[in-house]
Amino acid sequence: MAAKAPAFWQARGPLAQLLRPVSLLFGLLARRRRASIEPQRLAVPVIVVGNIALGGSGKTPVVDWLAGVLRAAGYCPGIVSRGHGGQVSAQGGMARVPADGDPAHYGDEPVLLARLTACPLVIGRDRPAAARELLRLHPECDVLIADDGMQHYRLARDIEIAVVDDATLGNRLLLPAGPLREPLARLAEVDLVLAHGVLGADVIAAAGATPVFPMRLAGGALIAVDGSGRRRPAAELRGQRAHAVAGIGRPQRFFDQLAGEGIEVVAHPFPDHHRFVAGELDFGDALPILMTAKDAVKCASFAPADCWEYPVRAQIGSGAAERILEKLEDGRTTA
Repeated sequence: MAAKAPAFWQARGPLAQLLRPVSLLFGLLARRRRASIEPQRLAVPVIVVGNIALGGSGKTPVVDWLAGVLRAAGYCPGIVSRGHGGQVSAQGGMARVPADGDPAHYGDEPVLLARLTACPLVIGRDRPAAARELLRLHPECDVLIADDGMQHYRLARDIEIAVVDDATLGNRLLLPAGPLREPLARLAEVDLVLAHGVLGADVIAAAGATPVFPMRLAGGALIAVDGSGRRRPAAELRGQRAHAVAGIGRPQRFFDQLAGEGIEVVAHPFPDHHRFVAGELDFGDALPILMTAKDAVKCASFAPADCWEYPVRAQIGSGAAERILEKLEDGRTTA
C-alpha cells in the first residue's frame, strides 16, 4: 500500500533542507547505477511512459490513449508493467494479465489497462524478462509500451514519454527531501512531455528543446460498478451531494473534477493502490458513491447498487501522436 506523500515535500522547509545531503547522495547513486546498466534491447521498439516524481500524474490514461494511437496506425501493441500492489509482483513473479483478472493478484492498474486496451499485458519486476515473455506469448506484437518504466533502465527504449503534473513535483528536490526520482533536467532527455495541467516556468525551462504537449482527463458517462452495465450521465448528479472515493496518487484531482461537474463532493481519500473492503463503502446514508476506474475494478464484487465509476480518457494536444509515430517510423528506416 502506498503511503501518503509527506507534507514537507511541498516546500523547502527545515526538514527538506535537513535531508538535502541525503538527496544529493541519492542522486549520485542513481546516476552511477544508470551508467553501470547495460540496457537489453528487444526485437521490437519500446515506448516508455513514465514520470520523474512519485505520485499520480495520469500515466494510466496516457497508456490507454497511446495503445489506441498505435492500433489506429496499424501496429499491434503489447504492454509490460510491474504490477504494483498485486501478489504476483510482491512475490517477484511474472504473469500474463487477463482482462477479468483479480486486482489483488495482478495489481489494479494492470487489470484496468488490460480491460481498457484489450492489449496483451505481462507484469513482472524484471521488465526485460516480462517483455520477452510477452513477445513469446504474443509474437504478433510489433511494439511494446512500458508502463511507468522511465527508471527501469535495463529495458532499452526507443521513445520516452514523460507525463508531468506540476503538483507532483512538489519542492523540486530529489528523494528523500522531495518527491523527485530524477532531477528536472531529465525532462530534456525524453522525446516528449505531456503536461497534465499548467507547468511551472522552471519545468518548461528544464525541458529545453523537448516538445511539451498539453493533456487533460475528460470524464464520461457514469458506469455502475456492480457490473450490471447500467449507465447514467454525470449531469444527473449536478447540484446533488455524492460520496467520492479515490485510492489514487492524487485524490484531490478526482474530487476537483467531480466538483467541476457541479456535484457537491463528500471526499473520501485513500492511499494509492488501497485494497478496499465492503465496509469501507458503507457511509450510513443513501447518497450515491462515485469512484475512479482504478478503484472500481477492486470493488465490483461488493459495490452497492448506487456506486458508480467515473471513467476518464486522456485528451492530448495536437501533434503528440504524430511525433510518436514519426519516431517509430524513423526507427524502422534506420534499423
